[in-house]
Amino acid sequence: MLCSRVIPCLDIDNGRVVKGVKFANMRDAGDPVEQATRYEREGADELVMLDVSATIGGRETALDTVRAVRRVLSIPMCVGGGVRTPEHAIALLRAGADKVGVNSAALENPSILTELASRVGAQCVVLSIDAARLAEGNGWQVVSRAGTHQTGVDAIAWVARAESMGVGEILLTSFDQDGTRTGYDTQLLREVRRVTTLPIIASGGADNAQHMIDALRAGADAVLAASIFHDNETTPDAIKEELAASGIEVRA
Repeated sequence: MLCSRVIPCLDIDNGRVVKGVKFANMRDAGDPVEQATRYEREGADELVMLDVSATIGGRETALDTVRAVRRVLSIPMCVGGGVRTPEHAIALLRAGADKVGVNSAALENPSILTELASRVGAQCVVLSIDAARLAEGNGWQVVSRAGTHQTGVDAIAWVARAESMGVGEILLTSFDQDGTRTGYDTQLLREVRRVTTLPIIASGGADNAQHMIDALRAGADAVLAASIFHDNETTPDAIKEELAASGIEVRA
């Protein structure tokens, strides 16, 4: 059995870490290099860095920020936000990313996933999915462009299709839970786990270790959080101690 991972997330806007609720009302949360250094010291297994305004602004994730963070970081790092082409993804990998997250571009051109997997390996390709619960409560649709665009794409079916196209991992964010600190959408996690064998990173809603335990038991392989780490309420090491005490295997 693979050990469960605890992953801080750095949402980046113009070179600064930011945090909001449902991708809006962003507040400053620090310098990405300083945050990355601290999180590795405090036991993070990996780091996810997402440029939250790149797609809306029509620009690419800043390579200089990726390089700056990589200089201080030895743990794996996934970078996403505004990835439009295989060439841009490869540039991010060369700048220091270990994995690249693709979201809006894959919805517009799914073949980018297959091309990326063939060129850099499936282990480097992460499909980032922002899933919003349908108004009638029956299922989830994928939203894109930082949650501003309803695609009408069924989130569960999109996961199954992406696995067949060579994706190596799923970063699954509940749009409804994002920033609310009321827990992950465990029903969404269970439904996604039902259709894929890929590793799933649960995102959106974490407030404490129990929320993470619930997500991992619902089918996640890793748990991602931002606010609780940015605001110095806890550390990855402290979370992992609680996970281990509940019987969940974690990395030392």
